Amino acid sequence: MRLRIDLHIHTIHSGDSVITLGEALDWCRRRGLDGFAVTDHDTVEGLSEIPEVDDCIIIPGVEVSARGGHILALGVEEPIPKGLPISETVDLIAAQGGVSIIAHPYAPLKSRVDADELDGVHLDAVEVANSTQLLYRWTLRRNRRLARRLGLPETGGSDAHAPWVIGLAYTLIEAEGRSLDAVLKAIRDGRTEAVGRGLKPLERLRLLLR
Repeated sequence: MRLRIDLHIHTIHSGDSVITLGEALDWCRRRGLDGFAVTDHDTVEGLSEIPEVDDCIIIPGVEVSARGGHILALGVEEPIPKGLPISETVDLIAAQGGVSIIAHPYAPLKSRVDADELDGVHLDAVEVANSTQLLYRWTLRRNRRLARRLGLPETGGSDAHAPWVIGLAYTLIEAEGRSLDAVLKAIRDGRTEAVGRGLKPLERLRLLLR
């Protein structure tokens, strides 16, 4: 089955986001998504609040501030220390059975990775579409080139810090079911497609003034 999942959402537990889990669920339904991932900055504090619902897949996760880049850890529920090298961070995620995605690798003002440092690192995917990245199309192309160089699947996420941003970018996932294991396996297997758009100028201003 084909699932539309926003793999990068921040809630109020990130500190710089105003999204509650209830609002994330509401916008997931409004956008016609099948689910979303909770990826707060360096904390799993909010994961215990994830409700059990039938119509929306909610993936537990965290955005880890590694040394040299940010890593989306999907399917993990235990903290991952920040400030470690990317390779060590990825290994800790794998130890929890999680999926590692390098987040917005070339987005201005977000992060800039050294592609050479990623050689031999066991990442599962590259986030190429991120709605809040500046110079969206230019950055998308650079992120995509990195994914191809590393031979990794492409994913997309909104990187939402306000509810209405949810679902502007997302990942199409060809999964064998709606379970967490099925979704994570599909990402690892490369059955993904990054879809969506970046913020328009007035939307970016609205976000800055939230």
